[in-house]
Amino acid sequence: MQTSQQSLLIAGLSAEPKPVAVITGGGGDLAIVLAAQFAAAGFHVLAPGRRELDVTSSQSVEAFFAPLERVDLLINNAGITRDRLFLKQSPAEWDAVIDTNLKGAQLCSQAAAALMMRARCGHIVNVGSYSAVKPPLGQAAYAASKAGLIGLTKSYALELGKRNIRSNCVLPGFLETRMTAPLSDAVKEAARAGHALKRFNTVEEAARFIVFLQSSPHISGQVFQLDSRV
Repeated sequence: MQTSQQSLLIAGLSAEPKPVAVITGGGGDLAIVLAAQFAAAGFHVLAPGRRELDVTSSQSVEAFFAPLERVDLLINNAGITRDRLFLKQSPAEWDAVIDTNLKGAQLCSQAAAALMMRARCGHIVNVGSYSAVKPPLGQAAYAASKAGLIGLTKSYALELGKRNIRSNCVLPGFLETRMTAPLSDAVKEAARAGHALKRFNTVEEAARFIVFLQSSPHISGQVFQLDSRV
């Protein structure tokens, strides 16, 4: 069954071809800003939430991508946290994080890459995290999932480059979003203190960089950290 977004996209493609961007985790703060900036840049944007695209389900992924005739850009943005000291973390919590953040990116990338290979052009952007490089206490599952995205990024770049498909990973930095809102002021200030510039990145700047990256056709297989932690 086609979603309303897909129906509008298919109708729009027949009238006026535009590059197509799919942004998973469409209800998140970064995804909302990404969708607006890519729409302003001339893209047809699909930014499904979990009800439209459950990235942990191969059936849901297949159903979402099957009606699409093209995908020029996939941004694997869907992600969750289940922070807990690893000795106390349940298998269900671990699986939820890995299935969403890592397996979900793999499933969506496979579906999008099949369309990109036909067009011999495309770009996959994985939204990673600084936790993959230097995880804080209690983020074993999240750090593992985001470190896995770096591995996927480099593997995709090697496997898909011969078809002119790019793959990059962006670590947006600590963003003040609904995901980080529950953290205490003390935790946020401690995080800020670890930045050389003593300030956080913003969702607008992170999105702007990803738009720039999309416009840079010779960059692939790279990991970009968008804050001032050293």
